[in-house]
Amino acid sequence: MEQVLRPVGIAEVSGIAEPSVAGISWAAVLAGAIASCALTLVMLSFGAGLGFAVVSPWSHSGVSATSFEIGTGLYFVVMAMISSAVGGYLAGRLRNRWIGVQTAEVHFRDTAHGFLAWAFASVLGAILLASPATSLLGGATSGAMQVAGSQTSGPMQGYVDTLLRPDNPTADNTNTGGDTRAELTRLFTSDFHNGGEPSAADRSYISKVVAARTGLSPADADKRVSDVITQAKADLDKARKAAEHLAIWLTLSLFIGAFSAALAATEGGGLRDGTWGRKASR
Repeated sequence: MEQVLRPVGIAEVSGIAEPSVAGISWAAVLAGAIASCALTLVMLSFGAGLGFAVVSPWSHSGVSATSFEIGTGLYFVVMAMISSAVGGYLAGRLRNRWIGVQTAEVHFRDTAHGFLAWAFASVLGAILLASPATSLLGGATSGAMQVAGSQTSGPMQGYVDTLLRPDNPTADNTNTGGDTRAELTRLFTSDFHNGGEPSAADRSYISKVVAARTGLSPADADKRVSDVITQAKADLDKARKAAEHLAIWLTLSLFIGAFSAALAATEGGGLRDGTWGRKASR
């Protein structure tokens, strides 16, 4: 009887030879994802240092807010390209070698290894790197987000302080009262929620409180209230636009990172099989 010899690791199903080795190496994917996350953490720390180096707390010093925002977005793109490419390359280079698999199928599997390494790194990074990323984002939008104030005070405390600032500060009228301040803070927070602004009744009441607490005339008190509301709306709109732009940059960096990981994985897999140079020469 004639015996058919098959290479080790090849199984025949319905007359078609198919390798019995799994089409994906999860160990290689995990290694690439961990390397990508670690490199992302390093570059986040480096980016935070660069951010502190170029910004300045003094006006007309350091880079402008627009330049800093664009630079931060470009840094996110470069960071995603480098970390994803390294992770994808390791996932392609460290995967098991497939015997008896067509070249097109090998190319697809290498691409899938890079994409999965990027996806795993993105999910893992969202969990483990949330705090460093939040710190970097906070530094990137510090100029636009000063409206939020410190963490120990509400976002409207600065505007209330401006409203209740006495016209002629003395030892007797510097204390504007905690109850009044808390009431105006709640009123501003409620009115500006969901992009609104104080109603006519609230504006009239705020003007009366400001006039009574600061010694301003009703007309001057009403003008101060209008100026503070205008400034608050401008700051909130600036913060919204800054968050919108950063979200767009982050989305763009994620797409570029996925492409870089898949491309680097095909190179790593080709070098693993010794076919990358021959492909390039052809």
